[in-house]
Amino acid sequence: MSLEGENLPFDEYVYNDKWRSRTIDVKSYWELHKRSLDDFENFWASVAKELEWFKPWEKVLDASNPPFYRWFVGGELNLSYLAIDRHVKTWRKNKLALIWEGEPVDSTGYPTDRRKFTYYDLWREVNRVAYMLRSNFGIRKGDRITIYMPMIPELPIAMYAAWRIGAITNVVFSGFSADALADRINDSQSRLLITADGFWRRGKVVRLKEIVDKALEKAPSVENVVVYKRLGLNDTPMAEGRDWWWDKALAGVPPNAYVEPERVESTHPSTCSTPRGLRASPREFSTTLAAGPSTYTPP
Repeated sequence: MSLEGENLPFDEYVYNDKWRSRTIDVKSYWELHKRSLDDFENFWASVAKELEWFKPWEKVLDASNPPFYRWFVGGELNLSYLAIDRHVKTWRKNKLALIWEGEPVDSTGYPTDRRKFTYYDLWREVNRVAYMLRSNFGIRKGDRITIYMPMIPELPIAMYAAWRIGAITNVVFSGFSADALADRINDSQSRLLITADGFWRRGKVVRLKEIVDKALEKAPSVENVVVYKRLGLNDTPMAEGRDWWWDKALAGVPPNAYVEPERVESTHPSTCSTPRGLRASPREFSTTLAAGPSTYTPP
């Protein structure tokens, strides 16, 4: 949106020349907004055409069973492909996609743990993890995976890897208790759980895997647990035959592994979650790849 003519408390404006041509004035914005309300099917169809579809949709909106609306019916795409692959095919391949800084910090408060990933770096890691999930643990389209990790790069890598093979992610905040985690695992009926040995939070060590073990006492659907060594805790409890270190699970995966993105329906759920504060029977909110949130009660 253009700032020309706006009364702001400073005289100098800083513009990014690459984006200047993409700004619009207020009048044009409201005209666009009006079109999105008056002719919303054609409006969202025009937006969806900006994505790369493996198969174009046959119908923009199926409103025959409200409130269970189905968008872009018949279309096929993949969220992992849209987020990463399409950039790897362009000049963005070696452009930074993720800059991560974490604890601990030095005496000046500057993070001492920093990592950078280009789109190509992410693509390689996502493909290797997707290969591991499919070949080592038999994860397939429609399987649910709970991700209970701190804010580290491996969290989005695990998400994109799951979406690449059509799995559904259940991302749980790493500050939740064992009981809260167990409830969310049971709601999603996850086969696999991905976590870490622990992490720093404001200078304190949180032993995440121990919380996972308590949760799994009440969550029998989980068959395997993949544990990323965030802190390298030597006394991390590992159940034989169930728990696997992230690096060990990836040991046999070729460095140049490639997993063809699963072509999923536009209404195929990518994520599911149980809303906080829920007291009634469990319900899942699934966000589809190309539409908005849809709500349903699990069987």
